Amino acid sequence: MKRYQGFKILIVDDQQRNLYALQSLIQHHMDVTVVSALSGRQAVDIALHEPDIDLIILDVQMPEMDGFETASMLKIRKRTQDIPVIFITAAFKTAEFQQKGYAVGAVDYLLKPIDDNLLLNKISAYFRLIEKERELNQQLEKKVQERTEELFAANHYLQSLISHMGEGLLVLHPDGRIKSANPAACEMLGYSEEKLQTMSVGDVFEEETPEQAGAFMGTWLEAILRCGALKDVEARFVAQDGRRVPIQFSRTAIENKDGEVTDIICLAKNMTGYKRVQE
Repeated sequence: MKRYQGFKILIVDDQQRNLYALQSLIQHHMDVTVVSALSGRQAVDIALHEPDIDLIILDVQMPEMDGFETASMLKIRKRTQDIPVIFITAAFKTAEFQQKGYAVGAVDYLLKPIDDNLLLNKISAYFRLIEKERELNQQLEKKVQERTEELFAANHYLQSLISHMGEGLLVLHPDGRIKSANPAACEMLGYSEEKLQTMSVGDVFEEETPEQAGAFMGTWLEAILRCGALKDVEARFVAQDGRRVPIQFSRTAIENKDGEVTDIICLAKNMTGYKRVQE
């Protein structure tokens, strides 16, 4: 039974009869696509423009551009640099000869005359490695996709909670500029979120006393850093139309791993109804 359907091999030799023999042998035993080239330059051109070449079988002794030069040209190009290359040569010659081949990207050598079974076994071994790598990549992609979907669902759920919560939510930059606001905060203040993002919290907020108001971006920020949060502060929102909306206000600082404040979370409960009852 033939295997490896969908794989593609590029064979390179300056002798047409050698290409024919290699192609016949490989396709007799494997259900793969075989592309051939009669020169190093042609091989580089094919590899750059032919998609999804999985393995290159490259003759070392070729005129004009030999196998070493061809492999070097393939190695310096991003699209082809990771394609495994098996060199075919009449002799290893010297250790330096072998090292030169490995240095330009060869993963293996085969001696001429070619042992058919050895060639087929080597091709099968590399295809099995490629199959395993693809399987691992698919598993990783599946996990990434599943994790992405989980994060999207969690984020959607969180955004839904924020959008429907009764309390007003303002997220501030450390200097007090408004980063975001939920619908409840926008409704209390009479501003759109886009407009609020051009403003500072000091534009829409005041404490119960002038002393507290003056210390808003000073003392209270220090207190947040010292205590972690300030809760249930009596204050007022200043709406767009000038109304003072009584609120119960809580503030929490969010820090990064270096202990630097990145965000200030402000929650405001509308106390208008409660005020009427007390009065």
